[in-house]
Amino acid sequence: MVLWFTGLSGAGKTTIALAVTEKLKAANYKVELLDGDVVRTHLSKGLSFSKEDRDTNIRRIAFVANLLSRNGVIAIVAAISPYRSLRDEIRHSTNNFVEVYINAPLEVCEERDVKGLYAKARSGSLLNFTGISDPYEAPISPELICHTDVETVHESVNKVLAEVLGRAKRLG
Repeated sequence: MVLWFTGLSGAGKTTIALAVTEKLKAANYKVELLDGDVVRTHLSKGLSFSKEDRDTNIRRIAFVANLLSRNGVIAIVAAISPYRSLRDEIRHSTNNFVEVYINAPLEVCEERDVKGLYAKARSGSLLNFTGISDPYEAPISPELICHTDVETVHESVNKVLAEVLGRAKRLG
């Protein structure tokens, strides 16, 4: 399956995805984590943050996630992936796609911003920043929603694990 974590920068995608990855590996599942920031520095190096380049980056991540999934690996993607239409396109081209909306209000994400990206975006020195000068289109019908402003990391991780293990049992 492909677990696709989407949400604003600072919502908790990577934190939850890392914890889910560790738990699944400890339970002897084959798992790979594709973190948007890491992929961007390797597979998508040189791409800008224009809509076209963002779409290219997300399509590349989806391609790799699909390959992994088809080969018996649980692919966990943690990427902002701000555009609903592209996430829907990926959903329709991916078997066992599970969209996990890591939902935190913009104000909370800004408070958590250790890199200072939101402040740079608000000052105008960082352009095309999701949630400030570029849109984030929240999922309409995700399989899971983690409200990271009110749930602990542990609660969110357990919610995702319950979904994954339930699906794994049904898939055999």
